[in-house]
Amino acid sequence: MAKTDAFTNKVAIVTGGASGIGRGLSEALARQGAIVVVADINAKQAKEVAQDIENAGGRAQAMSLDVSDGTAVKIFVDTVANEHQRIDFVFNNAGVVIGGEVQDMSPDNWSHIINVNLWGVIHGVQAAYPLMIKQGFGHIINTASLAALVPWPGTAAYAATKHGVLGFSTSLRAEAADLGVRVSVVCPGFIDTDIYQKATYINIDREKILKNLPSWIRMPIQKCARIILKGVVRNQAIIVVGWNTRLIWNCYRLTPSLYIRGTSIMVRALRKAKQRQ
Repeated sequence: MAKTDAFTNKVAIVTGGASGIGRGLSEALARQGAIVVVADINAKQAKEVAQDIENAGGRAQAMSLDVSDGTAVKIFVDTVANEHQRIDFVFNNAGVVIGGEVQDMSPDNWSHIINVNLWGVIHGVQAAYPLMIKQGFGHIINTASLAALVPWPGTAAYAATKHGVLGFSTSLRAEAADLGVRVSVVCPGFIDTDIYQKATYINIDREKILKNLPSWIRMPIQKCARIILKGVVRNQAIIVVGWNTRLIWNCYRLTPSLYIRGTSIMVRALRKAKQRQ
């Protein structure tokens, strides 16, 4: 991505900034001249990312944050705003994956994924949105997924949270426009992160699942970050990342009944990967 003034000297918060897409965004924002606040539940890794950015000549600071804790998120955002006297961008990016059939999910599984993926975004918005309204400017960018655009059996809980993020973001965008605040939602597909290794798999053989995700289908994190920032500069409502993401989404929109029938193949593959009891 070519250098643009859109991020120069702007204050950008990135949750889940210690790894994956969050790290990619933090580094890309810093290269664009932003002051980056790397927030993550993994404080040690967040500090390492911030240090790497500073060693490369950028500006960054790290803060520990559990996005599922609404009070902590409010304190965190207020602290950043008080220190910098503004917040220009908030990337609500932190998320977790729990794979498995609905019949195998426990109430604790549901609580965890909803608290991080959906409530985490809501907490971020509730903390930053009023400040941005008062400023009269700001851009909120929420990370959803390909699983927000199409049915994705085997990750129904994940898809439920990401559908929620998509609906929340596009609805908030309409409310925020006349108040000077921009809202975008990011829908990445297969990105080359460690999210697949870190995911929780319920009654599924992890190795069999990972074997079905060839490396060639995964987009490099740096390219993903560049696409997202381009979409932010253009103020796109939905930033779709990846040719395969767009292809799958278009197939679903054009022939939904055919796509739904095709998901039966996904279900059979999932059940073949089930751990033997």
